[in-house]
Amino acid sequence: MARIAGIDIPEKKKVFFALQYIHGIGPKVAAAILKRTGIDPERRAGTLDDQELSAIAADVDAKYLVEGALRRKVSQDVQRLKDIKSYRGDRHRKGLPCRGQRTRTNSRTRKGKKKTVAGKKGVKG
Repeated sequence: MARIAGIDIPEKKKVFFALQYIHGIGPKVAAAILKRTGIDPERRAGTLDDQELSAIAADVDAKYLVEGALRRKVSQDVQRLKDIKSYRGDRHRKGLPCRGQRTRTNSRTRKGKKKTVAGKKGVKG
């Protein structure tokens, strides 16, 4: 495994895809990093020498929040929303979708497994 910015990336994959194994780096950012460092995206990560790896690592460290720092920032942002008691913070607190999706149906990912609620019994008479 090659190491970039303290993260192991798969050596057998192309550098473009291997970079995306780092949390916070997607296709667009990976392409930008490779363009700035002048590395061919078609090369395998295992074929990079130490100089190229350090150039990528320096670029990532200088311009992007990745891995632990990014996770920490996102959790702090969510905590701030909860602390100021915003609508989005309340939705996070209740474990419901916060971006306007419907919850009458769907949204099972956020709500969890169905909890059956007893329906109203029919009244005869």
